[in-house]
Amino acid sequence: MSASRADVATSDIERVSAELLSRDRFLLTAHEGPDGDALGSLLGMHQLLSQLGKDSVMFLAAKEFPLPIEYRFLPLEEVFHEPPADMADRTVVFLDCGNIDRMPVDFLTAGDNVVVNIDHHHDNTRFGDINLVDFNASCTAEIVYDLALLMGAQVTPEMASALYVGLITDTGKFMYENTNAHTHRVAAELIDAGVDVDDTYRRLYEHVPLEKLRLVARALGAIQCHCNNRLAVSYITSADYEATGAGEEMTEGVIDHLRSIDGTKVAAVVRDLGNRGRAARKVSLRASEGDVDVSVIARKHGGGGHKRAAGFSTDLELDDLVAFLCGEVVSQLGS
Repeated sequence: MSASRADVATSDIERVSAELLSRDRFLLTAHEGPDGDALGSLLGMHQLLSQLGKDSVMFLAAKEFPLPIEYRFLPLEEVFHEPPADMADRTVVFLDCGNIDRMPVDFLTAGDNVVVNIDHHHDNTRFGDINLVDFNASCTAEIVYDLALLMGAQVTPEMASALYVGLITDTGKFMYENTNAHTHRVAAELIDAGVDVDDTYRRLYEHVPLEKLRLVARALGAIQCHCNNRLAVSYITSADYEATGAGEEMTEGVIDHLRSIDGTKVAAVVRDLGNRGRAARKVSLRASEGDVDVSVIARKHGGGGHKRAAGFSTDLELDDLVAFLCGEVVSQLGS
C-alpha cells in the first residue's frame, strides 16, 4: 500500500487479510444492480480465495440477470442465485456495498454468519462484524488487489482482468477525481500481470447493440433542464424499451451524456423498472463538479453511492421527483 494511504487502512487491511486466511468457507456478494467495480471485485476476490485453497461461492440475486451488455464477457457462470446448503458455515463477504440494504436478501443476514465488509464508499455504514472501508481508494477492486498482495496470492491474468474492469469503470477511464497516483500504479501492475487493455476496452465500450443506440437516442431526445439549467433529467419509460427493443440493462452510460451538458451540476436518469424492482423507478445521479454531493440526495430515498455518482429507487411520479431533486440541488448550492 502506498504511503499516502497507509494511515487510513493499514490496520484494517491487515485484520481482514488475517481473517480471510484463517477461514475456509466464504460466500461473496456485492450491491444490487452491480456495476463494473462490484462485478470485478466479486470475481477478483473469488479467484483470490480459490487460489489460496478456500471454498468460495459468489451470490447475486436472479433479478440482476441479464447483466448489462458491457459486463457479460466476465466469467460469472458459477454465480449462485440461491443460498448454498452449508450457508450457516460460511463467512459472508460484501464487496462494494455501502450499506446492508443495497443487497436486500434476507438469508445473508438472517443467521449468525460473520460478515466482512470491503468497500471504498465514503458513506459506508460499516455494517460488518469486520470492516475494511478505504474511501481514499479509487474503487473496491483496488482494495482487493492490495489484499491479494498482502495475502501472498499470485495475481493471475484472469484476476488482473477482473480487477482492471473495476478500476477503469469506477474511475471513468481514469477521468474522475477518485483517480490518484496509486490507481495508476495498480493499473500498470495489473497490465504487467496480463490484462489485454485493447480487448477489455473494446468489450466494455465498443460492443454496442443497435437497440441500445436507439434507446440512447430516445433518452437524449427526452432531456429536460431544470433549476436554471443546473439539473438535467431524462426519463426512460417502458414504452421506450418496447419501441427500441432494448432491455433495462442497456441504460448503462446514458447519464454521461447528460452530465456533459454545459452548466449542468447534476444529471439524473430516471427509468421504469417494470416488474424487476421493488419500486416503480430507478434514479441514477451524477454530479459534474464537486459542489453537489449526490450520495446525500440518494440516501434520503434509501439509496447511496459516491459524492459524484449515486442512485436510489422510488415510487415518486416524475413531476414530484424533479421537484425533490431541484430542492436538493438548490439546498446544497445555497441558491
